[in-house]
Amino acid sequence: MPPHTPSHSTSSTVPPTPISITICGDGGCGKSSITLRLVRSQWTSEYDPTIEDSYSITRRIDGSVYHLSLTDTAGQEEYRGMWASSNLGADAFLLVYDITSRDSLEALGYFNDLIDMEAETRLDNAARAMKAGVSPALERGGAGSGGRTVPPVKIVAGNKCDLQESRTVPAAAGLEWSRRRGCGFMETSARLEVNIEETFALIVRRVVEARRLAGMGRMPLDSPVVTHPSTSLAIVCLSMGERTGSRVLRRLWSGGDGFWRSLRCW
Repeated sequence: MPPHTPSHSTSSTVPPTPISITICGDGGCGKSSITLRLVRSQWTSEYDPTIEDSYSITRRIDGSVYHLSLTDTAGQEEYRGMWASSNLGADAFLLVYDITSRDSLEALGYFNDLIDMEAETRLDNAARAMKAGVSPALERGGAGSGGRTVPPVKIVAGNKCDLQESRTVPAAAGLEWSRRRGCGFMETSARLEVNIEETFALIVRRVVEARRLAGMGRMPLDSPVVTHPSTSLAIVCLSMGERTGSRVLRRLWSGGDGFWRSLRCW
């Protein structure tokens, strides 16, 4: 008699897929608040400048399990020189700014430049790998660029979207800044837990897509992942109040220059 075969799926034995994420941005923009909201479901109004903290969490997204290694980095200018090469070796970067501070959006340029230089290094690595007949998706481990061949994913988060009365950076301005630099874009609120899980799910999906394209010998930026504004925009608008938010949504989608109607990436 043949041995009994368990009826449950063996997928549970598949180890989680590792993804590393570096969180960067100006001091006080809410990087640590976003991180702690995701990791511990906590929020605090006290500002404690971070030099660097690391966290690990597991999430199931689209039926697969991922092990996320998060690095919450220093935002203060005096600490930026402490950025380790391992921070630039991440699979993805979450660039955070504060919607009540235009300066915090402009401060992202410093981090974006570093990430773009890292991306160029990885593209060079990929070109050499393809020339040697090795799949670019088969990355070697280690800190920094090393043998990494898949360009990093970049997502911009406009944080504190619950503070509508203090907003100085319109959502359209944050979106345009992001699109010009090849970044995805979301607005978040760590305090009200708006788009926190959704932002990291977006990061995971884009990393998975980048790896898939690299394995096909294509550059991820050739085929950007398209997302839609409905969820995050609706939540942002509802934070203004149900009646006002609904009115804003109708106006954005149906009238004027059709800017929001034509959006392909949010």
